[in-house]
Amino acid sequence: MEEVVGKLWHRLITRAAGGHYPQAAVKLKEVERTAGVFFRALGGDPGLRVAAATADAHGARRSLLSRIAGSDERIARARMDVATLRLPPSLDVFPERGLNRDLYLWLAALAAAHAQPLEGDTPATDGTTDPASLELARNQRATVKALQLWPGLRERYQRLLAATLAARPDPARLPPAEAERERAVRRALEAPGSVAGLPPLPPKAAPATPVLLWLGGLDDPTAPAAPASSGAAGAESTRPTRPQDRDSERDAHRVERVDKPKEKLGLILPFRAESLLSVAEFLKVKRNLDDEPDDNAADAALNLEQLAITRDEERVASKVRFDLDLPSAAEDDTVLGPGIPLPEWDYRKNLLREDYVRLNELVAAADDPRAAPVPLPPHLRRTAKRLHRQFAALQPARRWLKAQTDGSELDVDAMVRAATDRACGRHPSDQLYLSLEKRERDLACLALADLSLSTDAWISSEARVIDVIRDSLLLFGEALSATGDRFALCGFSSVKRANVRFHRLKDFDQRFDDRVRGRVMAIKPGYYTRLGAAIRHATSMLDKQDAARRILLILSDGKPNDLDLYDGRYGIEDTRVAVIEARNRGIVPFCVTIDREGASYLPHLFGPAGFAVIRKPDELPARLPLFYAQLTR
Repeated sequence: MEEVVGKLWHRLITRAAGGHYPQAAVKLKEVERTAGVFFRALGGDPGLRVAAATADAHGARRSLLSRIAGSDERIARARMDVATLRLPPSLDVFPERGLNRDLYLWLAALAAAHAQPLEGDTPATDGTTDPASLELARNQRATVKALQLWPGLRERYQRLLAATLAARPDPARLPPAEAERERAVRRALEAPGSVAGLPPLPPKAAPATPVLLWLGGLDDPTAPAAPASSGAAGAESTRPTRPQDRDSERDAHRVERVDKPKEKLGLILPFRAESLLSVAEFLKVKRNLDDEPDDNAADAALNLEQLAITRDEERVASKVRFDLDLPSAAEDDTVLGPGIPLPEWDYRKNLLREDYVRLNELVAAADDPRAAPVPLPPHLRRTAKRLHRQFAALQPARRWLKAQTDGSELDVDAMVRAATDRACGRHPSDQLYLSLEKRERDLACLALADLSLSTDAWISSEARVIDVIRDSLLLFGEALSATGDRFALCGFSSVKRANVRFHRLKDFDQRFDDRVRGRVMAIKPGYYTRLGAAIRHATSMLDKQDAARRILLILSDGKPNDLDLYDGRYGIEDTRVAVIEARNRGIVPFCVTIDREGASYLPHLFGPAGFAVIRKPDELPARLPLFYAQLTR
């Protein structure tokens, strides 16, 4: 009974406190894609991802009912850094749903305006160090830019401005110092650029209420990113996600980096000897070790407002197991050569690092029993026959070319026209022959499969991702064998930048036979996904093929990542540069992925028409050859 009454009281007092309109709420996941497209269309950084902002305490004055209800103590404000555009996870501050949705789009436009240079645009802060004044000056400049560059936003801004001013506290009911600040904020909203700074506040005065039309924080999105360490988390760290809680991936935590406290050696505190457990009282229980994962870590993180991280120089067993998770030389594939040095793009320094990555080509040994020649698996034979019939129609056939100057037979129609021209006194044509010719398909394709450890995940009770990739490569080879096109099959994985593993399953000059099928059946998942280096090497292989059209078909199940810095935006930007390099060489890259979140980053990598997301992974084997058929039309 007490719990029921408590819930009713909380609902009543929260509704009485006001300031929120749940019936008009708009969630970020409803407008995330629209806001991202809008942000990039206005010139925003295409490499930034859209994610949820954290709810932070603001310290502003609240009404009595709000303090009693415990509401509005924290607020999620939009902000932008070098890697992420963070927007509130939900907005219900306006009574109309359309206004809440317009606020999302305005924040996206304001974020795009922060990085847009205008003539005569100089920071006007008068040397102030007050964070609130700096935020006010920066957002005023961004608002002026947005309204000048995109006049169509002015009407939307005026609607949002009227609703925002109506929801803000009345200066007449505030103390004099706080009222003066509130009036300055209102002037900055009504006439952006007219307020140079905020008046100072007395020591115990409350700051002004946050402005939802502005971006919060002081991170400069145009400043270069500080070099990140492989042993520390970034400022955009998020809590671990669970498969059963998909919406929880939108949550985030603010991270604070702290120094590790030094151990203090002191005197041994006195203790009572009788407090020690005796042998009879000893209980043999399982105690977690330092290197064992905590199963409750994700749930504990949900209750924290801020995560503190620090650098720990100690080595743990789990780290050692990661680095030693390499097969022995006797069990590994044969390495072809000493390794190939490749460059890598560092977006933080805007620099292409030459010979920064070393790629090792691998091929299954001839006497390896795992890669012994095998026929096509029985469960694929029916689909292979159907694809073989479909792709056989793409194989070029002999056809007669009419009106040729030379050929094996006379062209009757051309002879009749020539006789008619001669009888009419016109000069007859000499193109009087038929020629039987065979037009070849001048194509070369390389299928590059992701063999990282993430492909070991189960997609059903019967198959894993790596099993789907095996079937896809086998059916792809069967389909292309019917057309006669030149193609190669390769796979890749990586363990940091010094060991990118590139498996050559089939070369362009090899037949697709049982030996190649055996190599495909022998692939297994492991390690990580340094996609940029794999694309560069595949590009060099395709560049050696004398073909009019060269296609690089990439199979992946997630974002580029590795143990070192190759994660997040670093890996995405390097992959994007590798794709651009491939296109500059006349190669057509196309990515097929089963990552449902791929639509958030693949347009930045491959363009809007350069990728395909397959929602059902078990459909990949049959659909992959069809993608190739569409690319070669």
